[in-house]
Amino acid sequence: MKLINSIHQFDVFMFTWLNNVSIHTTLVRICRYLSKTGDGLLYILLAGWLFWFQGGNDPLLQNMLLAFAIERPVYFILKNGFKRHRPQQALPDFRSVITPSDQFSFPSGHTSAACLMATLLSFYFPYLLIALFIWAALIGFSRVILGVHFPTDTLMGAALGVCSAIYSLNINLL
Repeated sequence: MKLINSIHQFDVFMFTWLNNVSIHTTLVRICRYLSKTGDGLLYILLAGWLFWFQGGNDPLLQNMLLAFAIERPVYFILKNGFKRHRPQQALPDFRSVITPSDQFSFPSGHTSAACLMATLLSFYFPYLLIALFIWAALIGFSRVILGVHFPTDTLMGAALGVCSAIYSLNINLL
């Protein structure tokens, strides 16, 4: 329990520091747009495009479907199992910039999905690896700046997304 309390204290410290930096107002504007790229619409459009032009047997499409079929239930179980309060509920006198789509913060679904997609896409398009993972990291960062996640929420979301994608790739490559 002492370890969990120490992690939470570090999380609150980092969260508070990030949300009090002098360029926070500028960061919020940028982070709103970054966060929207992780809302899911791009993933659906990509899946639709792959299906339309490549058919249902496209390896990337199959990996996307399998990875999300693994990631989303695990995400839901973790989110509703841990029931970690979002910063707005956990910290007195704090108001998040945006209204989150659900009640709990751990893990970050936006970060998880972005890291899942970054992992899959970089497997098929290795020359995009750096750009994809920078984008995924910025999604996680944006969720902290917007006040809906603590830093460890995004770290665990990233781990969940990467692991789901790697598992999907390993299953489909057998």
